[in-house]
Amino acid sequence: MEKWSLMTITVLLALTVRWAVSLGSYSGAGKPPMYGDYEAQRHWQEITYNLPIRQWYFNTSDNNLLYWGLDYPPLTAYHSFVCAYIAKLINPDWVALHTSRGYESQPHKLFMRTTVFVADLLVYIPAVILYCFSLKETSAKKKASTCALCILLYPGLILIDHGHFQYPLSLGLALWAVLCLSHDWDLLGSVAFCLALNYKQMELYHSLPFFCYLLGKCFKKGLKGKGLVLLAKLAGTVLVSFAACWLPFGTDVEQIMQVLRRLFPIDRGLFEACMFSSPTHCPDKVANIWCSLSVLIKIKNVISPRTQLKLSFAVTFLSLLPACIKLTVQPSLRGFKFALVSCALSFFLFSFQVHEKSILLVSVPVCLIINEIPFMATWFLLVSTFSLLPLLLKDELLLPYAVTTPAFLAACLASFSILEKTSAEDLQLKAFSLSLKGYVSWFKSFPRIVRSLFLLSLSLMAVLSVLSAAVPPPQHLPDLFPVAVAVVSCLHFLLFLLYFNVVILWDSKNRGQKKIS
Repeated sequence: MEKWSLMTITVLLALTVRWAVSLGSYSGAGKPPMYGDYEAQRHWQEITYNLPIRQWYFNTSDNNLLYWGLDYPPLTAYHSFVCAYIAKLINPDWVALHTSRGYESQPHKLFMRTTVFVADLLVYIPAVILYCFSLKETSAKKKASTCALCILLYPGLILIDHGHFQYPLSLGLALWAVLCLSHDWDLLGSVAFCLALNYKQMELYHSLPFFCYLLGKCFKKGLKGKGLVLLAKLAGTVLVSFAACWLPFGTDVEQIMQVLRRLFPIDRGLFEACMFSSPTHCPDKVANIWCSLSVLIKIKNVISPRTQLKLSFAVTFLSLLPACIKLTVQPSLRGFKFALVSCALSFFLFSFQVHEKSILLVSVPVCLIINEIPFMATWFLLVSTFSLLPLLLKDELLLPYAVTTPAFLAACLASFSILEKTSAEDLQLKAFSLSLKGYVSWFKSFPRIVRSLFLLSLSLMAVLSVLSAAVPPPQHLPDLFPVAVAVVSCLHFLLFLLYFNVVILWDSKNRGQKKIS
């Protein structure tokens, strides 16, 4: 009972923070002609309610795809339709075809914000609570509410969902999938992940760990017995789930192909939001390797779009291959969670057409291991929020950023005493340190070095945050600070990728894991 009382307080606090952030600005507020993601979500409601399904993804006189055309899978469209149906009952002007474009009012803002709250309450927050209660370690059970507090106070997701404006449904469904797999409900987990993937195609970032973990379980059970049966059940579950999601589009091959073209517009080239035409101009700043390199090398001018695609695929594949092989050969729930982080980070750093918000696809899996490596998880989550700074400044979310980020750090310090969890063993690097043999003695000063680097990192992020918000850049370098934020964040992420892969590859204990039989 006491645990549930603490959890109730945690949830109320998390909801209060979300409500406070939602009172502020949102993406594209009062900025015609395109406005921003808020208008995109409203426009999809307009389109899905007023047009037949066969026109949702096609360019027509009533559906100009250049104006926030639908570019997410069918579940996003169905969700938009449900929201539009409710909006129509309240005020038909909110979703009126053509005339509602750019609609802005306080009642409508309240409605849109409420739809995000409902999504949080029904999908994301329950998944977090149940996940924290399901943690196996006794010490973690005692800290279920504090673990949930830190996850629910992660500022990156709050600022994007309730500030910038987007729905947490795909991430919430992915969390439900992880929760199901942790209880060996593999078929339910497969359904949940299929739903997540059919809500946002960016869930592909998590697809390989799910595939490798479940395939590894089938191998362990034996492909001539129980393993083959499980494999057949999983394949059938995936096929049925996808068929149900795509059923309204399945009667016409051209419909399916058009949706796929909208989901994967490869003709745009390597960059989506980070087309650096020069080191001094970049409309949106993404902290991945391609955008950072483009400060020095104009990749899009040197390499053709098709070659960019092949290069991106090759580097991404090679970077995530070690973790996937390890997970397939030695499937464990702990290895699965770390592989979710590593693979998603590989996709973010090296894949095709990355948006700055995609870092949330890495951050949420990191939240799942915050009880295991609280120091590194907290550090990563702070950097991920910092990497969103240019977008947050554009959306006038500086104050919420300045309040929620220190609050999150304080919660992690109080909950996990992170500055005391910096030994090689705490960071799960003991096996790696022992493998260095003659260099093991260097690890004696490792905790002090790591703490120093952490404090230096925090100081650098704080200074760049203040400069970005308060100091006008030089005229000949108008994007100096956003580019600096992107490059500094990218360097952090590359080091984190190395760290997570070391933990995965040198882990032979799989502590607290049930044997797969």
